[in-house]
Parts: sequence; C-alpha cells; structure tokens
Amino acid sequence: MKAVILSDNIPFGEIESEWGLSIYIEYGEKKILLDAGGSDLFLKNAEKLGIDIGTVDFGVLSHAHWDHADGLPAFFEANSKAKFYIQKCCRENCYSDKEDGKEYIGIPKGLLEKYEDRLELAEGDCELCEGVYIVAHKTDGLEKCGLRSGMYVEKCGEYVPDDFSHEQSLVFDTNKGLVIFNSCSHGGADNIIREVSGTFPGKVIYAIVGGFHLFDKTDEEAEELAENIKKTGICRVYTGHCTGDKAMYIIKNCLGDMAEQFHAGLEMEF
Repeated sequence: MKAVILSDNIPFGEIESEWGLSIYIEYGEKKILLDAGGSDLFLKNAEKLGIDIGTVDFGVLSHAHWDHADGLPAFFEANSKAKFYIQKCCRENCYSDKEDGKEYIGIPKGLLEKYEDRLELAEGDCELCEGVYIVAHKTDGLEKCGLRSGMYVEKCGEYVPDDFSHEQSLVFDTNKGLVIFNSCSHGGADNIIREVSGTFPGKVIYAIVGGFHLFDKTDEEAEELAENIKKTGICRVYTGHCTGDKAMYIIKNCLGDMAEQFHAGLEMEF
C-alpha cells in the first residue's frame, strides 16, 4: 500500500502548497483519492509526481469542509468515471465563528445537486472493496468538539454546534495492521482510533494519517491529545495540514520517532 500527499499546507521542492488536503492511495490494484483539497492544486501536483488522476477508481470525502471539497469539480472534470463517497447526512451547511458573524466553510454550494450522479451516499460504516472501509463516528457528545472549535451546522434556520456526523475515516487492512486516514480528526484523533479499534475488535491499529486540528488549540490540549494517542498503543502517526507547527512540536516531544510531519509530495508505504 502506498499513499502520496498531493495537497497540504507545506510545500516540498516543486510540489506547491495550499490550506487543504488531498491524498492519493494505491491499495492492491485499487487507486483511491481521499479529498480534493481547496482548489485544483492537487491535479497540478499529481501531474508533477507522475500520477494520473484519470485512473482513480473511487474517491472519499472525509468531511464537508471547503479545504477538502473545493477541488471536487476539478476532479470530476479530470476523471469521468470515479464515484466519490460521502456520508448520507452531508449537507451544504457548515459554518465557522468569525468576529462579524458566521462564515460559510462548507462544500461548494450546488455541488450535491450538480454532481448527484457522481456521489455515493454512505450511511455509517461501509465496505468499499475488500480491505477498504469507511468508518463513521460512534463517540457521543462530539458537538462539544464543534463548540470548542467554533464550528456549526445550520439546521432549520438555526446554528447548532457541529457534531461532525458528516466526518468519516477511511481505513485499510494491511499486513502491519489497520491504517486510518482522517483528514482533520475534528472528533478527536484518540476517539477515532478507539472507534476504529471497536469496529474491528482484535485487529492491530498500526497508523493514523491526517490533520489533528490543533492549530487553534492550547498547548495543554495538544499535550493531552498526544498523551491520549500514546495510550491507544498505535505504532505510527503521520500528521500535518491543520495540526499546526507548535502542536507538531508538542506531539513530537511526546511521541518521538513514532510521529512524523507530512508535507505535499510525501510518499508513505505500509
């Protein structure tokens, strides 16, 4: 299994960066795209890396935020066949607190209708193909995470704290154990590891790959998360995007060599 970061906050050589995340994954004969970043940059970087997006078999949207979904129209133009899996509850209704009110941070308006034939609706957990799974959140009270991050969803004309029911993990069964991809881990990376562990009892969780959304959190919160991740017994952590430089330093200090910063162009093998 191989995964390549196509879009991330950190550039590498000729591979450019943006605030967003997109990951290309080869698993056996399957070619998969997790998220499409905040623009068509993932396409440009894929071309530089010799990756043909037109050959992707299917995609997965980790959650309904613009910096993971705004590149979707470009993907559908570049690839005429692949479906993208989203959670059934995914809507164009995500907002964030700003000084002058709520700011829309969701997927492109009109995308769900325009590309209805290219979207597959997953309800909870789902097996996409042999060894590849979507795992939905199962932890209660995640609206507290939304409230802490100032993230809301609009329902019936009211803004309520986001419980991230639109967020999903992409999980692969490898010979080293399960590898989890969750692009922003809004529901808590430690919670996500426990959710996947509970979904696949008896399976080793080898690695988690994704942002941990700590850039706006305190040092104490970053330390607590790092300690909680350590307690799960996971072997490897690859993080970037919304984790933040200061939190990355704290995570490395706690987890040592088991934690690695990812960047655009990074290739990981499992």
